[in-house]
Parts: sequence; structure tokens; C-alpha cells
Amino acid sequence: MISRDLAFALRAEGLVWHPASGDRFTLDLPAQNEIEDDVFTVSEMTIEPYKYPTGTILGFNGTTEWALDSVSIEQTIWLPREDQLREMLRGSFRSLSRVGDTFVVEIGWSDRMLDADEPAIETFEHPEPAEAYGLALRELIRRSR
Repeated sequence: MISRDLAFALRAEGLVWHPASGDRFTLDLPAQNEIEDDVFTVSEMTIEPYKYPTGTILGFNGTTEWALDSVSIEQTIWLPREDQLREMLRGSFRSLSRVGDTFVVEIGWSDRMLDADEPAIETFEHPEPAEAYGLALRELIRRSR
């Protein structure tokens, strides 16, 4: 699972979340600091996305230990899984390798994403594979704009 900080950075770069069963998320509610580190999972039985013309709401069904019935998607931070991050890299993904205690994700840039002096292949390293994927995705989103 990626860190909360990287999840915030991905959202700031423009990553859009369409909640689906199995997705993990945390809350972005300043008044709820005691649950800031809690991770929730979208599930048909407990947490369901409800889509309305005004936006998506995540409803907490039958959750007696929690005071909120629902939160808007804007009040959440998606924590994409490793497989989801790899999928979002699409055709730019080249490889994942391990070098010592570090995972290295290699991605390739299309011509339109490159400045004249930049390499066509770039690597992103982190001790956690999901974080390495997330760092690569953040750069891919940045360059795609």
C-alpha cells in the first residue's frame, strides 16, 4: 500500500478515483485526526459508493463503531494497490526489478512527453514496490498534462 503522503501527491497531480469493491482509502477530514491513519476498504456489505449527479458518496452501512454515515469522495484519499498503480502506468511501464533492498520501476516516455535533453527511459526507486510504482505514476501524470 502506498503512503498517505504519496496518495495526497497523486491526488494533487490530478489522479481521479472511481471507487470499486476492494479499493482502499483513508479520510481527509481535519476534524477527525484520531482516525487519520485508519484505512477503509470499499465493500458491498460495509462501504458502498453511491453515485449522484452532484458527486460520489461513500456510505458506511451498519458501521456501529463509527460516527459518520457517509463521506464525499472529496473527503477521502485513495490508496491504490500495486496492481492498480501498474495498470495506470499502461504502455509506459517497462519493468520492475529488485536491487538489494530497493525496488526499481522503469518506464519509457513517448516523444511528446520528452524535452530535448531528457532520457527516453526513467527509473523510480523505493524499498516498497507500490511506492516505486506510485512515484512513477506521479511523474507520468505530471508529464501527461
